[in-house]
Amino acid sequence: MPDSQPQPQPQPHQPRHPARSEGAAPEAATLVLGGARLADGRTVDVRLSGGRIEAVGTAGSLTAPAARVDLNGYLLLPAPAEPHAHCDTALTADVEGPLSYAPEDIQRRTTEAALLHLGHGATALRTHVRIGGVHGLRSLEAVLSARRALRGLADLTAVAVPRVLTGAAGADGLAMLRDAVKMGATVIGGCPDLDPDPTGHAEAVLSVAAEHGCAVDLHTDGTDPARLSRLAAMAGGLRPGVSIGPCGGLGLLPREVAARAADQLAAAGVTVVCLPQGDCGGLEERAAPSGPARAAHAAHCAPARLLRAAGVRVAAGSGALRDAANPVGRGDPLEAAYLLASRGELRPEEAYDAVCGSARAAMGLAEVRVEAGFPAELLAVRGEGVAAVLSLAYSRIVVHRGRVVARTSAVREYCDSAVAVALDLPRQSRARDGGSSGSGSGGPQQPG
Repeated sequence: MPDSQPQPQPQPHQPRHPARSEGAAPEAATLVLGGARLADGRTVDVRLSGGRIEAVGTAGSLTAPAARVDLNGYLLLPAPAEPHAHCDTALTADVEGPLSYAPEDIQRRTTEAALLHLGHGATALRTHVRIGGVHGLRSLEAVLSARRALRGLADLTAVAVPRVLTGAAGADGLAMLRDAVKMGATVIGGCPDLDPDPTGHAEAVLSVAAEHGCAVDLHTDGTDPARLSRLAAMAGGLRPGVSIGPCGGLGLLPREVAARAADQLAAAGVTVVCLPQGDCGGLEERAAPSGPARAAHAAHCAPARLLRAAGVRVAAGSGALRDAANPVGRGDPLEAAYLLASRGELRPEEAYDAVCGSARAAMGLAEVRVEAGFPAELLAVRGEGVAAVLSLAYSRIVVHRGRVVARTSAVREYCDSAVAVALDLPRQSRARDGGSSGSGSGGPQQPG
């Protein structure tokens, strides 16, 4: 099942604009995005209606009465998605003392984290939530409350992540996992590496997922090729799909061993979600080296190029967002793509696909293209091409379900100098007395 389920349409006897209940998504009006540059170099107008792209025409051709957003100077792309977040623990790196797991605190952190992801362009998020232990299902309940509050701004999906599923404690974990699905978790997660019986843990997750028709998203370092082989054998054919990540340890294996594991994952249709921005807290209890060795281990990213060459779908996520696992995490999908490209793992277009097309596919979401009939999930970034926006992606306009839901504007200013004036740098201008001029700072400016 897709992470974001379509909402039921109003019945004929219902008013067209009923009073909105808590969390109901607002209805988008017709909107024209004017003068946008596409990745193929064309400059177009794009008309959005009913949450979808209604028409794409040459610049200036779509002039029907509608709200209009001028995208001159922007590159228009399908919106990225966030396939691996930990919103319930986000923004806690500076918290002193024990972390609060009060439902209101978790809901606040989750909401704030989701909005930060949204501001960067991710209109859909998959967040992993621990269940079990002394907190039971309270964290999941709070995340689901945040999901309802965010409806219309971003689509948030909860992944229920149990602790132990085998041995004497396994029965309680399995019962809680089934309860989590009944509550609204649409993806089943797990951490086989942390269970005394990793294979049994994976078997239990896959069994419950098959029972309820849920997707699977497992945390694993990928350091044990035999374990990956068994997982691939078990996961083959499971629908709606299996993802694993961050798999940083896979890049530490001998190349021929990693290539063999990649072939097995590809044959089973398993997606790998890598975390180029750093580790997450999902495997914080693993038996790993300490000190600098552990830091190097955590920072290693899955070998995206090798995996793609084998036919594995590779998506990229953000992982930790300013929590104990990564106190400087940004939650920015474009930075994840930038890191994949800057390290030479993928070309810029492939790197963007990892946070967009492949991420959406891993999450069971509909494909997005800037073409008529596709969902209006779009990101406009100031720049001329994919490589340029990955390099300097500051100003952004985010469209979700055909509605502008977030804007970020950046202007870089330089002080007055003869050199700057002689270079005739482009200026961020605004209308004044019927003409255009600088912002009044006295120095040349560039839009970011």
